Amino acid sequence: MTAYLLRRFGQMLLTLFMIISLAFFLVQAQPGDYTSTYAQNPDLPPNVRSQIQASFGLDKSLGEQYLLHIKNSFTGNFGVSFGHYPRTVMDVIKERLPRTAVLFLTATVISFYLGFVLGKAMAWRRGGFMEYTATISGATLFTVFTPWFALMMIWTFAFKLGWFPLGKFLDPLVWREAPVAANSVFNDMLLTAGAFTVFIFLAILISKKAGGRRWRTWLLPAAAAGAVVIPIAWRLSGTAYLALDILKHMVLPIATLTLISFAGTMLLTRNSMLETLREDFVMAARAKGLPENVIRDKHAARNALLPVVTSLVYSLAFAIDGGIIIETIFSWPGMGLTLLQAVRSEDLPLAMGAFVFIGIFALGAHLVADVLYAFLDPRIRYQ
Repeated sequence: MTAYLLRRFGQMLLTLFMIISLAFFLVQAQPGDYTSTYAQNPDLPPNVRSQIQASFGLDKSLGEQYLLHIKNSFTGNFGVSFGHYPRTVMDVIKERLPRTAVLFLTATVISFYLGFVLGKAMAWRRGGFMEYTATISGATLFTVFTPWFALMMIWTFAFKLGWFPLGKFLDPLVWREAPVAANSVFNDMLLTAGAFTVFIFLAILISKKAGGRRWRTWLLPAAAAGAVVIPIAWRLSGTAYLALDILKHMVLPIATLTLISFAGTMLLTRNSMLETLREDFVMAARAKGLPENVIRDKHAARNALLPVVTSLVYSLAFAIDGGIIIETIFSWPGMGLTLLQAVRSEDLPLAMGAFVFIGIFALGAHLVADVLYAFLDPRIRYQ
């Protein structure tokens, strides 16, 4: 496995080099250069325009610009963003990337869990009313026009019912006299979520060793304790109302993504389970007299999980460009909306930086999928 991972990392670096090169030549293929849009003023002296071009290295030859671009890309130096001047591209990405990651990771985890559980149940109880209803609902959600569905969610739950905000990242009125910055509160929320996830994971490991098959009875008190301690800690910090405002703005985008995404997982799980149930090892498990729930969860479901996990991991790779629609409709300031705004305003350094990060995510997703395949299926071994 070590040799395989080293070989894959080498292939990833080569592919990343090709992605960065493609981004450079796509920009070079456009008429003009970086400064064309921002130096069109006829009153601008020629020497000032030359200074602007020199600041971006555009006074060098094409080969020198290319080598400089490769070096800066691998070191994370994408330059200064035109639309967020004087902030650097990496500064903007560091701010916007976690917002997209939280939005899509949360929706993906929820949709994967719901889709896998429902798809497994549909395949196990094939032919019933629940299967027909779930299949029709899933097909409808899977093929629904995403912008229309997102607008209907806003119109219903924000405009008509008023349960949630219409969009954006926060309410300016709530944050008008806030003692801390929004990014600081959001980062604390990420740390809290990460700590709670680690706590639950450790609780599962400990409870399994201590409680055996009854590990769930040990896990529930641990989860309840964490759910009580976290709100109290935020309350004592004095910023709970700010975190709650961000959470309110996250509900509708996450709910929209979850409803759209879980249908595909559910239908894929159902089809994969139906194929797995025809395998010989399932009949052998029944012949041994194993309980039906053990055959379903420990044998059939685990093998059916392979294509579902692959689809899940690959979908995460394109969360940035795929999130353009959702983030634009909900005015959520993540990487998707940032990439769209950068392209529309010809903020080329920021657009190129986002493009490179999309490539990195895609390559990382392929590697994670290969490792998960080997973990889930003992028959797969990489040399």
